[in-house]
Amino acid sequence: MHYATYLRLIVLTAGTLLPFFWIVVILGHRRQRDFERIFFFFCLALVFFFGASLLALNAQLYYGAIPPPLGSFCWIVVCLGLWFLPSLLLHLQIEYAQIRELLRGGLSKRLWLAAAYLPALLLLPELLAALRLRNGFDFVTPSSSLGGAFLVWLVAALAICAGWQRRFAGASPDARQRAFHRSVEFSLGLVAFSMVAIQVLAHWFGGASGGDSRVALYASLAELLAILPLVALVRNVQKFNFLQIGRQRNLIYAVFGTFLALLHLSLVRRASMWMEPYLPPEATAAILLFLPVVFFEPLQRLMRRILRRTAQTEMDHAQRMMAPIQEVARLGDLGKVTAFIEKWIGEELQLAEVKLSLGGAAEADLERKPSEDVFTIRQSGRSLGTIRVKAHGAMLSGETAAALEFLCEQLPGALDLCRLIEEKLQLERELAERERLAVLGQMAASISHNLKNPLGSIKTILQVQLENPELPESIRGETKMVLEEIGRLSSKLNQLLQFSRPAIRGGVVAATCDARSVAEEVSGVLRHEAERRGVAFEMEVAAGATKLAASAEAVSEILSNLVVNALEAAALGGRVRVSGAANGEGFLFAVEDDGPGVPESAREKILQPFFTTKTQGTGLGLAIVARRVAEFGGKLDWESPLKDGRGTRFRVNMPLKD
Repeated sequence: MHYATYLRLIVLTAGTLLPFFWIVVILGHRRQRDFERIFFFFCLALVFFFGASLLALNAQLYYGAIPPPLGSFCWIVVCLGLWFLPSLLLHLQIEYAQIRELLRGGLSKRLWLAAAYLPALLLLPELLAALRLRNGFDFVTPSSSLGGAFLVWLVAALAICAGWQRRFAGASPDARQRAFHRSVEFSLGLVAFSMVAIQVLAHWFGGASGGDSRVALYASLAELLAILPLVALVRNVQKFNFLQIGRQRNLIYAVFGTFLALLHLSLVRRASMWMEPYLPPEATAAILLFLPVVFFEPLQRLMRRILRRTAQTEMDHAQRMMAPIQEVARLGDLGKVTAFIEKWIGEELQLAEVKLSLGGAAEADLERKPSEDVFTIRQSGRSLGTIRVKAHGAMLSGETAAALEFLCEQLPGALDLCRLIEEKLQLERELAERERLAVLGQMAASISHNLKNPLGSIKTILQVQLENPELPESIRGETKMVLEEIGRLSSKLNQLLQFSRPAIRGGVVAATCDARSVAEEVSGVLRHEAERRGVAFEMEVAAGATKLAASAEAVSEILSNLVVNALEAAALGGRVRVSGAANGEGFLFAVEDDGPGVPESAREKILQPFFTTKTQGTGLGLAIVARRVAEFGGKLDWESPLKDGRGTRFRVNMPLKD
């Protein structure tokens, strides 16, 4: 055989195996993305072209002349594969451009797809004419049989794709990807140039079928250039996780090992044929099949080094990943740590989805989806949570799973650190708040003490003046107004004194009171205020003696503040309702009004001291309520709005006397 034939056999074999290798990888990867789907069909078209050409060349070498039925079959497959290659190659660039966000908008993509597939439709008669051929097949330069227009379209598509690769290189995030796109651009440009050169040579020498081996040699070189990007893609996927397949190394290794086994079997068959004059084919096959046994020990050592290096690399990677997690854990915010862990693991291990569930959330989410892998975070034999991950492909690689298991062993320390710091910060905040309130209480007590005596003297003098019958009516009216303002000021000073009084824990307080009698007393005092404001006041407290584990003074103060707030919130003609009944946890008081409700901006502050939305308020009413409820181990919550965007309901659950 001529050396050009040997070269063509090697190139066609490689051109068949490499796309087939990627077909198997994509099927095993099973990522639901349009890029992988188009890449699959592009590789399938390459397998059609190279595989059918290889079959035709082997048939020509074996039979001397290709049998007509086999020749027709090979020709049809070659033409179909070659026909779809330009459109699929251009479509592949469009999908990748969309992934890299270089092509935005559905309209732009549709226009590019129309430009990719429209020439194939317009030139369809040329394909049908080539498929009707029954002899004179040109397997070296099949594009000549598809017409000059198709050749122009093929060269133009290669040039456009080379332009896209130049654009991808300019937008690459790192030098490695940039070098890959430059190499693909160079290969596509050379293939386009070679296609034109081959056609010129074929025309010059009368076609490859005319017997000139130089055309076949140049065609083999052009085909070799066409498959070089697939070789470069293998390296980029393996080394740099290009297209996010690199983490599927177990898949790459499995497919590569299978292909090596197939190549070895093919070598056994060919060597048996070559050695047939000297040895029986069975003896040659037996010798070659058992020949790899000699290499088992070196291969074992090599694989041990590779696996050890891979495991060590992943362990080092996992340890490096823990450092940023520890830094975020020192902030003492478990929510931020959880979000950071999910984002960090997803980025570092190239995972499609990561979800970290801790405590009760992990137990409530026990159902595992088929596409998920679940890793349990354990500490001292008990489960702290789970990490649910989803790979870009069909499954996790072994080294990624090992890294996640290692992280699950290290995460409890970071989570404990975060919880301890969070508790420490919470205690520090509470201590600072207590100190602030203590200082505030002392100041309030001092102010109240220094102001109450002068106010009492002023009030007494004004009351004496009002009893003077000679006092003019104009001054009498103004004096009454001053007395009212003094009364209002005295009530605010009383609130300051109440708030400044030290809180006493419920366990120390032994006082009791009757819930209904205290509620009726508050109702009797404030019902006149409700009538004055034109607000309907309702009270419904369960009958019977119900003893609360709280003093009457404290319960009265709680209900009075809540009812006064409700009366001030309700408009003229509004309604305020007080209810009370025993429940499973204690005795529940509810104070409800139909006012405008609590504004959105005030929801988180209404229980804070000195926060008020009223022009004449002190902001201490609800703070005193919350404090007195906590003194006796009760529970306070509220709800607003109630209906149609209006209304507020405060609920106070007080403990019952044993």
